[in-house]
Amino acid sequence: MTQELVLESPGSPEQAADGRPARVAQDRSVDLAAAERAAADLLAALGITLDSEDLRQAPGRLARAYAELLESEPFRLTTFANDAGYDELVLARDVPFRTLCEHHLLPFSGVAHVGYIPGERLAGLSKLARIVGHFAARPQTQERMTRQIAGFLEEQLDPLGAGVVLEAEHTCMTLRGVRSQDTTTVTSTLTGTLRADPTARAEFLALAGVARKRT
Repeated sequence: MTQELVLESPGSPEQAADGRPARVAQDRSVDLAAAERAAADLLAALGITLDSEDLRQAPGRLARAYAELLESEPFRLTTFANDAGYDELVLARDVPFRTLCEHHLLPFSGVAHVGYIPGERLAGLSKLARIVGHFAARPQTQERMTRQIAGFLEEQLDPLGAGVVLEAEHTCMTLRGVRSQDTTTVTSTLTGTLRADPTARAEFLALAGVARKRT
């Protein structure tokens, strides 16, 4: 039997006390006109005049750019009964994502490796990438986003184990502050068998290619 869960545009990035993702089905309203006025005020406060032709439209472009970065289309999480009893790893590797660091509202981007060992339900393969995009469409920390994706898989599929690895470059670290170029931050969350069984854990990390990329 096929089951579907409709995910709406994300609201706040709050999560439950156990680290699993909170329900985020409310709409997020966007007032582009107000955002454009606020962007103009910010640029003025930073001493940037908007008199030139090149900068006159900058507040509107800035507002629209941030709105686009935070946009997430609703999607249906389709799951299927695991009638064949498949009990090996299912992995989506190198899923691209981009989001905003909630501390500086500067972009960070990279790839996600998302996998699970099925229990009674299987997810549509494309939905693993859609889940990544859903949780990226809000101000984030990499650590929280990693746990949210894994927690969502646990919540919706009840798998034998779930694993998520994010590899990302943070512009708040490469373009400002320490300005550490070509630095990649790696975070992981493993649950169930993928956490408890060293062999399963090693298989997930090897298939995700994390160790290979370090050599």
